[in-house]
Amino acid sequence: MAIRLFPLHCGVVVGDAGAFADGEHGELRLPVPSWLVEHPRGLALFDSGLHAELARDPATRLGPLAKLMRVEVTEDETVGARLAALGIDPGDVRFLVTSHLHFDHVGGHAQVPNARLVVQRAEWDAGHDAAAIRASFYEPRDYDLGHAVEAVDGEHDVFGDGTVVCVPTPGHTPGHQSLRVRLASGDVVLTADACYFRRSFERLVLPPFAHDFDAMRASVARLRALAERGARLLFGHDEEQWRELDAGPRPLV
Repeated sequence: MAIRLFPLHCGVVVGDAGAFADGEHGELRLPVPSWLVEHPRGLALFDSGLHAELARDPATRLGPLAKLMRVEVTEDETVGARLAALGIDPGDVRFLVTSHLHFDHVGGHAQVPNARLVVQRAEWDAGHDAAAIRASFYEPRDYDLGHAVEAVDGEHDVFGDGTVVCVPTPGHTPGHQSLRVRLASGDVVLTADACYFRRSFERLVLPPFAHDFDAMRASVARLRALAERGARLLFGHDEEQWRELDAGPRPLV
């Protein structure tokens, strides 16, 4: 059985372009992806998208962020519904690999109740520190749900065969990580918020806000090195790239 990677569209965040790429203007519509990895040893999910309540009650779930952006998500766009549309019981997902603990990456964690949460230790620790929670706008009720937690340090081989590997890419948050997936066509790297857009990657334009800008630059350099070795990068919230993927209920090739 070959490894397959499915893009799952889990809603949209709409906000000011300048909040995501320094110097940009206007309004951006940011697709919020989750990614299903189908592996011979089980299913893994990379991030879980948005919580459906964000569309109904953004102020309660987003707090001050609700003044800076709006969320568009329906029940059919939640990760549980996307998995069900593929004929997959969310309870069968073995690993829930979490890039970081922001609301648009952990909003569906409750819908994947039996998975082992794989997260960088620095991120998990930050998500349980009161000052870091305030500084990074974390919402513990999105991720502190009783999952078995595998807190890792640095690169981590999810299935133990080198095909699905967590790649530490801190900077956006203290313990952000990306994911390298080895498909038959070659390596794919899911950057998550280590780099929002292809154009930012090409121009080395960072967002105006980050936990650590020096670490973020180093992470982009790491992603560049992977790309130079032939990896295909899929960026965190790139609307143009998402349209190119023609994301639907079928795997990437």
